[in-house]
Amino acid sequence: MGTSFGRGGATTFQQDLRNSDCIVVQGSNMAECHPVGFQWVMEAKARGAKLIHVDPRFTRTSAVADVHVPLRAGSDIAFLGGIINHVLKNQKYFRDYVVAYTNAPMILSEEFRDTEDLDGVFSGLHPDSRSYDPSTWQYAGLEVQSAAGERDEEYEDRVEAVAEAGRGEAHGSGGADIGEGEPERDLTLEHPRCVFQVLKRHFARYTPEMVERICGVPPALFQQVCDLVSENSGRDRTTAFAYAVGWTQHTVGVQYIRAASILQTLLGNIGRPGGGILALRGHASIQGSTDIPTLFNLLPGYIPMPHAHTNENLDAFIEAEAAHKGFWGDMRSYFVSLLKSYWGDAATADNDFRFDYLPRLTGTHSTYETAMAQIDGVCKGYFLLGENPAVGSANAKIQRLGMANLDWLVVRDFSLIESATWWQDGPEVETGETRPEDIGTEVFFLPAAAHTEKDGSFTNTQRMLQWHSQAVEPAGDIRSDLWFTYHLGRIIREKLAGSEDEMDRPLLDLTWDYPTHGDLAEPDAEAVLAEINGRDAEGRPISAYTQLKPDGSTSCGCWIYAGVYADGVNQAARRKPGRDQSWVAPEWGWAWPANRRVLYNRASADPDGRPWSERKALIWWDAEQGRWTGHDVPDFVADRPPDYRPPPGARGPDALAGDDPFIMQADGKAWLHVPAGLVDGPLPAHYEPQESPFTNPLYGQQRNPVRHLLKPHPDDRSAPSGADPGSEVFPYVATTYRLTEHHTAGGMSRWQPYLAELQPEFFCEVSPGLADERGLEHGGWATIVSARGVIEARVMVTARMAPLTVDGRTLHQVGLPYHWGPNGLSTGDAANELLHLVLDPNTHIQEAKALACDIRPGRRPRGPDALALLRAYRERAGITDRTGTRM
Repeated sequence: MGTSFGRGGATTFQQDLRNSDCIVVQGSNMAECHPVGFQWVMEAKARGAKLIHVDPRFTRTSAVADVHVPLRAGSDIAFLGGIINHVLKNQKYFRDYVVAYTNAPMILSEEFRDTEDLDGVFSGLHPDSRSYDPSTWQYAGLEVQSAAGERDEEYEDRVEAVAEAGRGEAHGSGGADIGEGEPERDLTLEHPRCVFQVLKRHFARYTPEMVERICGVPPALFQQVCDLVSENSGRDRTTAFAYAVGWTQHTVGVQYIRAASILQTLLGNIGRPGGGILALRGHASIQGSTDIPTLFNLLPGYIPMPHAHTNENLDAFIEAEAAHKGFWGDMRSYFVSLLKSYWGDAATADNDFRFDYLPRLTGTHSTYETAMAQIDGVCKGYFLLGENPAVGSANAKIQRLGMANLDWLVVRDFSLIESATWWQDGPEVETGETRPEDIGTEVFFLPAAAHTEKDGSFTNTQRMLQWHSQAVEPAGDIRSDLWFTYHLGRIIREKLAGSEDEMDRPLLDLTWDYPTHGDLAEPDAEAVLAEINGRDAEGRPISAYTQLKPDGSTSCGCWIYAGVYADGVNQAARRKPGRDQSWVAPEWGWAWPANRRVLYNRASADPDGRPWSERKALIWWDAEQGRWTGHDVPDFVADRPPDYRPPPGARGPDALAGDDPFIMQADGKAWLHVPAGLVDGPLPAHYEPQESPFTNPLYGQQRNPVRHLLKPHPDDRSAPSGADPGSEVFPYVATTYRLTEHHTAGGMSRWQPYLAELQPEFFCEVSPGLADERGLEHGGWATIVSARGVIEARVMVTARMAPLTVDGRTLHQVGLPYHWGPNGLSTGDAANELLHLVLDPNTHIQEAKALACDIRPGRRPRGPDALALLRAYRERAGITDRTGTRM
C-alpha cells in the first residue's frame, strides 16, 4: 500500500467498517483472528451490508458471510485480477475519481513491455542477477528513480544490490520519486500507452474461465462476487477490503495487496467512508513494530536505512531518498529531527547531525538471512524478545541449527519457550543430529513482564496508539522490555565511559537519560513517548510533524508519531466514550499521522472540494472559512483550496495541487501502475507459489522470477512443481492458519490451562474426500511430509475443507494451525517445520500459506527413522539443491 497510496498502514479504521455497503474479507479469518474488530463487520451487516469471505477454509467468518468463496491457496492474484478485468471490461470503474486522483492518464515509456508481451515477465529483467531494472516502467518524458529512489550514477552496478537489500520496502511511507517535470498524460484515457489502457490489456486474460481454471472458483460464484463489489462501489456506495497474513505470506505477497489496491482505486473506494483497505495486524503492536521499527532496512517513520558505500553524507542521502513533491519532500526535517533525538547536543550541523553514527546496510538482514549467518558463523550473538523461532519461524529447523552455532543467546519471554530449550530437547536431539554436550551456545533466559505489569503503548491495526497502565508490579526477576533495554544500555555505557575509541562514540553520545521510578528503577514510559513525539527549540512538545525543522532545532523520535504528546498530554491515553463524541471518535486514543482516522480523505470530495455524495461525505472545502473541514482531520494541507496550482519550481508540500489527495506520493496520485518502488514488477501478475501441483496456465513463467531465494542448504530443499518430474510425490497443498484460542507460536497460550483445554493438541483439517483417498480417520493420526520436514497431527475430517476442481482435476488442501511446539501444557509438532525459505522479494516474508505436501495415515516415525522417511521422499521426487531454483 505504500507504493500504491503513499503509506504502508491501513487506509481506514475498524469502526468505519459499519459504514460499508459491502465488505470483502480475503487473506484473513477476521471473526476468529480479530474477533473484537469483527463487531464492526457485524454492525455493517445489521445495517444491510453484504459480507464476502474468500478463503480456502470455511471458518466462523464464512459462517456469517453472505457469500463464501473457497479458492486454491496461492491463487488470489488471479481472483482479484478477474474482478479488475470485470470492472474495466464492463465500465464499472468510478471514472471521475480515476481520472482526477490516479495515474491512469499517465503515458508510459515506449520501452515498457508487459507480461502480455514477454510471456510472464516485465521489461528490464536481468536473468543473471534475478532482478529488474525499472527504468522502462517510467512515465514518458520523466526519469523515474530506482526501486529505492536513489539517484547515484552507478545504477547498473546496483541492480543486484537492490534486490538483495530489500529496497522495495524502503518506501513504506511514500512511493519512490518520479523525477522533475510533468509526465505526459491523456485525460481521455484513450492513448494506447496510458496506464489505463495498459491496465486493461494486462488483466484482459483474467477471465471468469481462467479464474475457475487457476482458483477453482466456478464462474457463477465468481460473477456473484463481481456484481456485489461493483454494485456497492461508486459515487454513493463504498466497499471495504480487509486482509491479513493470508495475503502477505507468499512469494508474491506484496502483489496480492497491490491487486486489491488497484481494484479499490478503480472503484473509488480509497479515502472514503466505508471504503479503503484494512490491513489487519496479527496482534497488539505489529503496526507499531513497523512504525518505530523492528525492520532491518527502515528507521523510525519509514525513513530508509542508509547503505554502505553509497550516499555517504547527509546531503547525498537526502538528495537520493527524498521526493521532490509531497510531504515526503520534507524528509530532511524528519531525518535531522530523528538524529537529534538519538544524539542530542552531540548532533550538530557541522558534523552532519551525526549521520555517520548510523549503522549501514551491506545487504539483506532479515530473520532468515540472519539464521543463515548464524549457521555460517558470521552472527555470533542473538537477542530474542517476543519471538519463538524454534517453532514459530519458517523452516524452524534452520532456526535451531543457527542458534546452535551461536556463542550466546538471550531469550526474554513469559515461559520456557522452545527457543530457550531446543539445545536440550529439540527435534535434532531426538534424531541424533545434535547432542547437548556438543552445543557451545550459552543460553540466557530472562523472564519478561506482561502488558499488565508495565506501562506503555501499542499501535494497533488501524494505526491507533493506545496507552495501557501498569496494573501490578512484576514478581521476582521479571522485568519489562523497557527496563531491560534501558539498563543494558546504561551498563554498556558505564563500561565504555572514558573510552577514546571512536567506535564507542555513537553509544556514549546517545541521549540515554530517562527518569526511573520505584524499587526496580523502571524507566518512565511516558518520557520515552514524549521523546518519540518530539520537542521544539525550547524543549516544548511539538504538536504536528509540520513543525519539524531541517536545521537541528527540533528533535523527534518518529515523525509520524509527532502530536501523540501534544501540549504535554498523553494523547494515546484518551478514553472518551463513543457516545460522547462523533462517529469518528477522535478522542479515543491517537492515530498517526496527526490523529487522522481515514487516510487520503481529500479523495472523499470531488476535485472542486464537494463530497462525491452526501451519504459518503467525510471532509469538504469550506470556502467561507478557507479551510478543509468535516468529520475527520483533513489528510491534506488544511488551507489549500481545490483550485490551487503550484508555481513552477515548487517542491515538497508546496508542489501539491489542490486536487492531489495522495500527499505522500511523488505526483500526488494513487498509483495503478507502479513506475518505481517495487522490485518484482509494476503490476500484479499471477505466478504459482514456489511449490505447486500445477503449471501456470497464464504464462510460460511459472514462479515470481525475482522471488527471494536464500543460498542453498541441505535442510531447505524445494519440491518439484507443475509438470516437473517428481511433483506427484507432493500432490496436495498445505496452508497454515491461526486459532482464536492460541496466539502466534504459542508462548502466550499453550501454558494456560483453560486455553490448553480448549485446543489441547496440534491437528490438521482435511476433507472427507481426502480422508477416503488417504485412509485417514477422524480423531486418528496423520503424518504430513514436505520436502523439508515430517510432522504428525491429529486428524479433523471436515467439510470445511472443500475439494476444488483446478485446471481440470481435483485438488485437496490441508489446513494446519501453526501454534504448537513440544513445550507447555498443550503440545504437538510445529507446522513451520514444513515451510521453505523462499521469500517475497520486497518484504522478505516467508511463503507460509501455500506449499506442497503429502499426507498419510498414522504417527510419524521417531528419531533417525524420521530422517530416513524424509530422505525417501526426496529421492522419489528427485530433489536436489537446484530443484525449484530456476528463474
